[in-house]
Amino acid sequence: MPHQERRYRGLGTSDGIAIGRAYVFTPPEGEQGLHIPVCEITVEEVEQECRRLRAALEEAQAQIRVAQRELGKSAGREHARIFDAHLLLLEDPMIREQVEARVRQKLINAEAAFSDVISKYIKALDENDDNYFKERGADISDVLQRVLHIMAGAQRATLANLAEDVIVVAHDLSPSDTALMHRERVIAMVTEVGGPTSHTSIMARALEIPAVAGVADITTLVTDGCELIVDGSAGEVIIEPTETTIQTYRARMAEAQAAKARLIQLRDMPAVTSDGVRVRLLANIEIPEEAAGAMQKGAEGIGLYRTEFFFMNRQDLPTEDEQYEAYAAVAQACAGKPVVIRTLDLGGDKFVSALKLPREMNPFMGWRAIRMCLERTDMFKTQLRAILRASALGDVRVMFPMIASVQEVRAAKRLIEECKEELRTAGKAFNPRLPVGAMIEIPSAVMTADKLAEEVSFFSIGTNDLIQYTLAIDRVNEKTAAMYDPLNLAVLRQIKTVVDVAHNVRCGRAGAHNPACVLGQHRERPPVTVSVCGEMAAVPLTAYLLMGLGVDELSTAATSIPKNKQLVRASTMAAVRDTAARALAMDSSDEIRAYISQHMLAADAL
Repeated sequence: MPHQERRYRGLGTSDGIAIGRAYVFTPPEGEQGLHIPVCEITVEEVEQECRRLRAALEEAQAQIRVAQRELGKSAGREHARIFDAHLLLLEDPMIREQVEARVRQKLINAEAAFSDVISKYIKALDENDDNYFKERGADISDVLQRVLHIMAGAQRATLANLAEDVIVVAHDLSPSDTALMHRERVIAMVTEVGGPTSHTSIMARALEIPAVAGVADITTLVTDGCELIVDGSAGEVIIEPTETTIQTYRARMAEAQAAKARLIQLRDMPAVTSDGVRVRLLANIEIPEEAAGAMQKGAEGIGLYRTEFFFMNRQDLPTEDEQYEAYAAVAQACAGKPVVIRTLDLGGDKFVSALKLPREMNPFMGWRAIRMCLERTDMFKTQLRAILRASALGDVRVMFPMIASVQEVRAAKRLIEECKEELRTAGKAFNPRLPVGAMIEIPSAVMTADKLAEEVSFFSIGTNDLIQYTLAIDRVNEKTAAMYDPLNLAVLRQIKTVVDVAHNVRCGRAGAHNPACVLGQHRERPPVTVSVCGEMAAVPLTAYLLMGLGVDELSTAATSIPKNKQLVRASTMAAVRDTAARALAMDSSDEIRAYISQHMLAADAL
């Protein structure tokens, strides 16, 4: 009797479609890990148990360094930093002292004592409401299992020796699992837990293979060797698909491949509309290794280098030299093209344990981003000096996040000047005219854009947060996520306001209305350029609208650049502007969406 097709939903964390056979990766000890019995010991055996513990910790460190080197070779140095936190835990004398004290006080075997101590840390992280901390609990669990396997003399299950292409199905995949797996054989990943910031999801995106997380009980629903379809874009897993479904998805894969091939041909073509207007297409990146891939996909520079990832998954703060090396690598990879480095946007949904950020009722509106940096000037100036040093190697620019007032920009610029003096004293090179920009993602920044424009060279509109703050909607709350609407008229009017203000700045003091400008006492300056680096820039329909609103640059994930280039080249700016003007006169987002879709189809731009 043929199997019946079954469909399950999860969270798509890496785009693409894969069709293949399942490999259910369930370690023989189960998802709870190796079972360790509690054994009583004598007082005379205490020192022997402590020596066993120390030897196991040293062996675990050696194994992790090997895994870290392998991951660094295959996926890049920044991905390999996931193991830094593992090494810090193993090297922490306080942890070892707690375990040895437990051995002495309870007179129990070292592995049982180690399991007790580490499990308390894991439990505390699991009970945290924040997904980021929950996922760090998985990292600590990985360390626990490694040490326990060493002490038990047991072999851990591995994905290193796969003999054929498979779709890996697991409760979760640890950093060790993904670091040592046979990457050419894994064509997709499906897990029961995890989210966009889990290590599995980050690795899947780095390897450009489809991934779906959060599929409940998938390891019990799937058997080894059964056929699966994984749609990472839609967040769907199909078990034992019918031949009709397989043919449908194969056709989609073929269409995607053909479209990708066509888009690749556009890589070296200019992003210019058919009536001659240029729209600059830039890339968003998180780690230095992504810069080269972005250039290969036709990026004209880096419009948003998020620096938070560099600070996360570690117990300390990166030094100035560490940061300089990372920023310099991106500047060199871009070979003279602009690189916009956003200063730390920590807080909200992003935390660093070394900073010991306080728990807040509403962290998205709390002590974060530029607010935190202006108080933690030691950390902020370290980053600013590193950025300034990298500016000597290319067209590096700096951008401040979550700006709410002119005072914040001025305070940050004063710190830049202090850093310049410190670098001059140290004899280190930098660009004295480092361009400075501000992110526009708070309504107060929109309302004071004319004043902000006098202080900076460029704006970058972070539409993800601008929509959230404008509509008073938490975009990660499942109760309100459906109300998150990029085509809300209030959002579109704010974008248009920012563009109009930016493009009408005439001088560096008081804009077009300063009488001194009329008298010619101030040197004319170029208009402030406006980029959009939020998700609106990556969706063809909203990207089309942004062009019509006058946005100069679209900064997206590198994978979206070819599609945007095709969109730009298929459009006429006259028609795009007319469409946007008509949309701004409409009453509802539904009306706007339908109108733009129809217009794009008619113009063959969708």
